[in-house]
Amino acid sequence: MLHRPPLPLSARRAKVLGGRVRVPGDKSISHRALLLGALATGRTRITGLLEGEDVLNTAKALNALGCPIKKDEAGAWEVFGRGVGGLEEPVADLDFGNSGTGVRLMLGVISGHSMTVRLTGDASLSRRPMARVLKPLELMGLEVLDKGRDTLPLIVRGSADLIPIEYQVPVASAQIKSAILIAGLHASGETTVIEPTATRDHTERMLSYFGARVTATKRQGLRAVSVKGDGELAGGDVKVPGDPSSAAFLAAAALIVPGSDVSIEGVLVNPTRTGFYTTLREMGADVAFTAERIEGGEPVADIRVRHARLRGVRVPPERAPAMIDEYPVLACLAAYAQGETRMEGLAELKVKESDRLAATAAGLLANGVAAKVDGDTLIVDGGRSVPGGGLVATHLDHRIAMAFLVFGLGADRPVTVDDAGMIATSFPEFRPLMEELGAAFAQPEAART
Repeated sequence: MLHRPPLPLSARRAKVLGGRVRVPGDKSISHRALLLGALATGRTRITGLLEGEDVLNTAKALNALGCPIKKDEAGAWEVFGRGVGGLEEPVADLDFGNSGTGVRLMLGVISGHSMTVRLTGDASLSRRPMARVLKPLELMGLEVLDKGRDTLPLIVRGSADLIPIEYQVPVASAQIKSAILIAGLHASGETTVIEPTATRDHTERMLSYFGARVTATKRQGLRAVSVKGDGELAGGDVKVPGDPSSAAFLAAAALIVPGSDVSIEGVLVNPTRTGFYTTLREMGADVAFTAERIEGGEPVADIRVRHARLRGVRVPPERAPAMIDEYPVLACLAAYAQGETRMEGLAELKVKESDRLAATAAGLLANGVAAKVDGDTLIVDGGRSVPGGGLVATHLDHRIAMAFLVFGLGADRPVTVDDAGMIATSFPEFRPLMEELGAAFAQPEAART
């Protein structure tokens, strides 16, 4: 159930967006820094941690498992690790709110501990399937006590004696891969994940940074990632770069509003996460990566985006893992591009916080844009005027809410999302940052009466 009243919000046509801003830390890296810091020995100090609800719920869960985590006077987060296998059974449920990443990666952690844990989440997370991550973890020794269940709430029991496996994931998923590799730290031997398409590699990079023995090879054209178990991780300093998925909303806004010129500092540009920017360039966008550097083992750059006339393109299915979270805002941007944009291979979007394929198409149709879903393909016919004036059902999905608030900045009439409250799960600074650039948001009249 929704534990707060909905917070509708409207976006109005903006004049010009401009400025230089920094987005919060990357959500994927923030989760992993906390989790691996908890499994390391010694102190891990994290700067730039995303302080959204999803990440903070992971921190609370680790605290409940006996790992002290606190924020220091300088604003950094300190994790006092317990070592591989050193966490304790919690006395209460672990509540992950809306975070699919948090709960799936935590299942990998719990797998290697002799403890029984009940995992819960909000209404949206409780609808999301867990079977694809539970299956390989059960092969390693995790026991699901709720037989037949594959959604939250779940009661699971881990084991201190996991079995290493070699597992080919049926779909490209960094969450499944990461959960298996994290569990593999607790197994005696080598655990290998074979993926059909390379997915974001933050877990491999961070495992290596903390001292795990990780290798990546090719097997018959597929990527195989292995981790050796029964090792030790050592705590250290982690600097979290800016989240490219959050930056995508600012970049799209600059491309929608004529005359705009926006720079976003310190953004992660890991090649497994830059599919959105590759697509923007194919559409004719003026996007530049500057001051490229390596920070904490990850490639980082400043991104400058200037308004440009866009054209519709075909986005191939093999690009989906590198931009899976950006499709809703890309679809909204496609409404302003000349011609048809086809986004293919998006089955994964049907099992996100909402059915993002259906929710995105419905939101566009409600605002006068021709859009349809054909199997796993989303098709948007853009280039005409964008009437706007519609109400978008967000289905408790933060990315749907942000995508359509950006979309409304160029529409003829205000665009309203039925609830903007859940934006805090991943990007609590979204509204103030957008308004700093020149965006105009307001509570709709109906909600004020």
